[in-house]
Amino acid sequence: MPWGEFKDTAAERRLFQRRVLVALVVMLAMLGILVTRLYYLQILNHDNFTTLSEKNRVQVQPMAPPRGLIYDRNDVLLAENRPVFSVTVVPERVPDMDATLDQLQRILDISDEDIERFNRRLDEYRRPFSAVPLSYDLDEAAIARMAVHRYELPGVEVEAELVRYYPYAELTSHALGYVGRINRDELRKLDPTDYAGTNYVGKSGVERFYEDALHGQVGYQHVETNARGRTLRVLEQQNPVPGDDLRLHMDIRLQREAFHLLEGRRGAIVAIEPKTGGVLALASVPGFDANLFVTGIGVEQYRALSESPDKPLFNRALRGQYPPGSTIKPMMAVAGLDSDHTTWERTIWDPGYYQIDGKGRRYRDWKWGGHGWVDLKSAIAESCDTYFYDLGERMGIDVMHEYLDQFGFGKDTSLDISGAQAGLLPSSQWKRAVRNAPWYPGDSVNMSIGQGFMLATPLQLATATAVVANHGTWAQPRMLKDAIGAESTDEVMPKETHQDLNLKREQDWDHVVESMEAVMHGPHGTGRKAGADAAYRIAGKSGTAQVFSLAEGEEYDADEIKERLRDHALFVAFAPADDPKIAVAVIVENGGGGSSTAAPLARKMMDAWLLDMNAGEEPADTDKPIVAGQSEEESRSDG
Repeated sequence: MPWGEFKDTAAERRLFQRRVLVALVVMLAMLGILVTRLYYLQILNHDNFTTLSEKNRVQVQPMAPPRGLIYDRNDVLLAENRPVFSVTVVPERVPDMDATLDQLQRILDISDEDIERFNRRLDEYRRPFSAVPLSYDLDEAAIARMAVHRYELPGVEVEAELVRYYPYAELTSHALGYVGRINRDELRKLDPTDYAGTNYVGKSGVERFYEDALHGQVGYQHVETNARGRTLRVLEQQNPVPGDDLRLHMDIRLQREAFHLLEGRRGAIVAIEPKTGGVLALASVPGFDANLFVTGIGVEQYRALSESPDKPLFNRALRGQYPPGSTIKPMMAVAGLDSDHTTWERTIWDPGYYQIDGKGRRYRDWKWGGHGWVDLKSAIAESCDTYFYDLGERMGIDVMHEYLDQFGFGKDTSLDISGAQAGLLPSSQWKRAVRNAPWYPGDSVNMSIGQGFMLATPLQLATATAVVANHGTWAQPRMLKDAIGAESTDEVMPKETHQDLNLKREQDWDHVVESMEAVMHGPHGTGRKAGADAAYRIAGKSGTAQVFSLAEGEEYDADEIKERLRDHALFVAFAPADDPKIAVAVIVENGGGGSSTAAPLARKMMDAWLLDMNAGEEPADTDKPIVAGQSEEESRSDG
């Protein structure tokens, strides 16, 4: 202020008042905005934010139902649920996945393969905020370490769950199938409500066919969680409904016997109870440990199984399609008799070969020099190819196709067996469509002894044999004996659809069975060695299926042929012949002759069932490991 001027206090006061007024207005404006915002949040949107707050605090979690158990006919547990502790990760709640996985590897014993499998699962389609398993079967020490470091790992949890376990491992892998994690395609097909919280689904076998019955009904629980999504307490709970337990026709003792007999070979054995159609044993050897697939098999383990030349993953009993060879001669006899193309009295001369119209190519009998004069009974007992060459040519493909179709060839006739193949029952229409060629008489000749285009599975051979044992009455093969749970057996099992095979002359069945008995007990029967000293009457038929065709005049010599090019050995039988309680089909790949290799195995199966397991004895110790079977001499002695 210049010298001589006086201070203007009035102006300063006005300036101060204006500044106070402006500040007051600003403060009131700010307060107004604050009050308006509070009114908007607390009054106008109270309900909305209350709901959002509850969602953050309370969550609805699905509870997977315990999967139903599977028992054999004697209530021996074949598939159970084992509690395990697993480390799971919810990716949406993990801020840095790489850092989290590195830290988990330092805390737990998690291999690089586990990390690779986890990363593959991350790339698969899954439900939002669903937990992805990283490591299974934690021990107490690992659980304790995770509890210590839990606060450092958002999105990571240790969860207890029930995981399928098969105590008999490879013994039941092909029959029961197995469960595995739900993949992208299955997730799209499954009901999202029923399968909320369920990570596993039946992949094959009984586990797949009866998935609906085994799965059960999902439960729910309302839980209070903290800001990290971790459960603090359960507010409300609706318990899941366990799946139905299943009791199968299978007898684990007979199943073990089948594996024992085939140990060290490649083959299959199917045993059926003729009256019920119940599958007593269904063995495909070699097998695999189904437990490896439940929580995810490692790359190296899967490669070892899938690239093995013995194909342990291949179910030979249901999917192996082989030329049935002479095992279909009893069915051909039924066709020839009922269609009036032959009689029991009709005889032919067998010089050791057959020629269509007496000229052209020679179709050789398995017996050099021939059988001489043979009728139908001796043709079955001695497996005379020449008789059936002649019969097949005279019947033609249409008649053979009509009757073999009624025995179940060329289609899946099983009632509840998942994955069974249809085989191939050729017809003239089929050859025209597939091969673009007419059906020649030579095709009928080949088909008459189960060679040529025809293919059948061991299950089909056992089924057709059971039809013969029942004199044409069908009992479609089935795995389920009883369902134990909310649904009755009739509700979960499909209805039978196959019609019985009724012949013009019912006594023809008796003669066919007598001819099959002559195979085992006759003086010239091809299975007489296997049937010797039997305590019961057996009706059987041997077969040998060529893996490759011999040129005319060329002689089969097993020693000069690579092992995998040798003939397949087959045998079908049922016993006791007058009151059948078991029908068996055996195939040994590259095993040589049916009567020398497969027939003894069928005899041992029937002995085990009729003399040991149903003779009032206590069940064997089923916890013993499988032991190697007795080796059988491979030879080729019949047709």
